Amino acid sequence: MTSHWWKAILGWTSSTLLVLLVLQNSTPTSYACNEAICASVVSKCMLTGSCKCDLVTCTCCKECFSCLSYLYDECCSCVDLCPKPNVTANPLSKKSHVEDFSEPVPGLFQALTSDPDPHERWLTFTFPVDFDVSLFSPKREKEVNYHMQTVEQEVQPMKPNVMTLNCTVAYMAQCNSWNKCKASCQSMGATSYRWFHDGCCECIGDTCINYGINESRCPHCPQARDLRDDLKNQYDDYGEDELLDEDFD
Repeated sequence: MTSHWWKAILGWTSSTLLVLLVLQNSTPTSYACNEAICASVVSKCMLTGSCKCDLVTCTCCKECFSCLSYLYDECCSCVDLCPKPNVTANPLSKKSHVEDFSEPVPGLFQALTSDPDPHERWLTFTFPVDFDVSLFSPKREKEVNYHMQTVEQEVQPMKPNVMTLNCTVAYMAQCNSWNKCKASCQSMGATSYRWFHDGCCECIGDTCINYGINESRCPHCPQARDLRDDLKNQYDDYGEDELLDEDFD
């Protein structure tokens, strides 16, 4: 399986690593605060102090709302400025298969996902991700760098150069089989795809890391209502054959 260079990115700034630790410790499950979506913007808002208050005083709520911008609904629980969502997840929604495409067409994928699909075949999500550009610079011989510092100064780690790009993923509206998901995403020019075991299909753009969002978000999948109806029908039909046999006796 071919991996693209951005898939191997493991370099995060020290502030982003701190945010990831906060996100993991502040929420009971990943569904309450999605690290893949929120890490970059929450890191920025923490560094600027835009979200440093609580729900009781709420002195920073307006500023935090502005800082988190269109990701406020997704990420406000990461900074404890909104109630934690209660999500009862399907166990199959937590398991997925990922795969890269050998010949992606980023231009096609961007063209198809830049605006909402008029036929509502998929739903797109766009969120910022941080790239460590030092991973892509050519390897050179080790250089000795000297950092002058007085005794009174605290030791500050040197931050690598970070570039923030927008990652776009597209969730298919309806449930798909594994092969159908792969074929659909490939036809859209996606770089990779993620197929959830509940039937949800996620097509992933070229500027994403870690295969987009590890969360099933297809609008009409899984079809919980249809499954409940099928089970109900099976329950209602149970014993009808015996009743018919008794009627004919």
